[in-house]
Amino acid sequence: MGAKPVYLTCGFIIEEGLGFSEFEKILFSMKKTAAESDVKIVAGDTKVVEKGKGDKIFINTTGVGILIHEDVNISSSNAKKGDCVIVTGTIGDHEISIIKDREGIELDADIVSDCAPLNKMIEELIKNKVRINVMRDPTRGGLATVLNEIAYSSNVIIEIDENNIPVKREVRTACDILGFDLFYLANEGKMVIIADSNDKDKIIDILKTFKEGKDASVIGYVREKGEGKVILNTKTGGKRILLIPEGEQLPRIC
Repeated sequence: MGAKPVYLTCGFIIEEGLGFSEFEKILFSMKKTAAESDVKIVAGDTKVVEKGKGDKIFINTTGVGILIHEDVNISSSNAKKGDCVIVTGTIGDHEISIIKDREGIELDADIVSDCAPLNKMIEELIKNKVRINVMRDPTRGGLATVLNEIAYSSNVIIEIDENNIPVKREVRTACDILGFDLFYLANEGKMVIIADSNDKDKIIDILKTFKEGKDASVIGYVREKGEGKVILNTKTGGKRILLIPEGEQLPRIC
């Protein structure tokens, strides 16, 4: 919503028998990423559950931030007719990497999670006073679900073009092999931005100065007021309505 993250609390639920080396690896990764993000972990708690009563480890965090620009008004209900829809990078990387490792699926391609801190990139956009109306992370339910939630909250119709959506060839191939729908795959280090179309070039230029935004692309537009719907212009020239899925492709991972 445009605030600068400052502090994190952290609670661990650890299953009896978790290897200390695994726990240490997680802690060092958290420390490294917090330092990279200029965020301090200021409070924590640890609970241990019996073996077989957990899935190795669960981590709960709460973030606290400060509003650095009082004129910022970012909300899922703020999408307006004519706004552009931007995604900050390739979609689907995270869930395919999790599926591959969790299920032990052998793929020739080296697909890794897109987990990354985005706060500095987003802060740069806000500092440059581009007119952002909506920002959402396309995690659970993927790009299609998040766009549907925005369309519903803002009472608009969103139209996106498949040809403009950045996707790694390896991820698309994995989806074809495994039978997954790309538009519903979870992402971690990506952001959906809906902003005034007059600022789209400036936004893309700023995003591309960061490694997390080097594949940023304008993927569509808010077309009109409506009942809250997302339309995909397919590569074959047809149109497909992207619905919110009734179930999930994978147990919750984010």
